[in-house]
Amino acid sequence: MEVLVFKTNVSDKRKVSKVSALLTSVPSIKQWNFDLEDCDKVLRIESSGLNTQYVELLLQNAGFDCRELDY
Repeated sequence: MEVLVFKTNVSDKRKVSKVSALLTSVPSIKQWNFDLEDCDKVLRIESSGLNTQYVELLLQNAGFDCRELDY
């Protein structure tokens, strides 16, 4: 299991709801959450074998900014 961390522009619960269906449809994502209080609107994903570019493109195709953060 690995944890992936992304900077996003998902800024409120309404936008999280829009992204929720996308993230829950990916079988390799075990858990995910947003930290909307953080200045980077951080998305954390627990997964196994998930490609970071896939997550970035998934959110970008839905109209959101998303890029992996180094931590």
